[in-house]
Amino acid sequence: MRKTNRAAAGAAAWQVIQNTDGRVSVWQRVRALPRMVGAKLRGRYPGLNSGKLLTMLVLVGYVISPVDFIPELLFSVLGLVDDIAVAVWLTTMALGESERFVLWEREQRAQEAFQRENPRGAARDDARSEERVGTETASTASGGHGRGR
Repeated sequence: MRKTNRAAAGAAAWQVIQNTDGRVSVWQRVRALPRMVGAKLRGRYPGLNSGKLLTMLVLVGYVISPVDFIPELLFSVLGLVDDIAVAVWLTTMALGESERFVLWEREQRAQEAFQRENPRGAARDDARSEERVGTETASTASGGHGRGR
């Protein structure tokens, strides 16, 4: 059973690293990690929750720390296995999150470019959607179902 779990974890990690759809390379994801953490700390990136960021930081601390749950000196190979497992978990988590961050960055840049090129159209579209939301809210408040009768 343990061998099966390790194989499954390894396969999942390889899928994240390989990135079969090819939208974001491994190198782009690695380079995005500091930007992702910075954007999260500045409150600009809502896609990474604080718990996951804290987990990643704890895992980094565990990997680089000389203190282990299973020390290498006493348990030799087994002591290395826990470090490798944590490193694979951290790598998988960090690369998966950074891929989502890179895609989010691209979307943000596209929206900014659209708004720069269409300042009146973007404002008009925003006003229309606010108007629709206001109409639907008023209709719902008056007993309607958000649609005209």
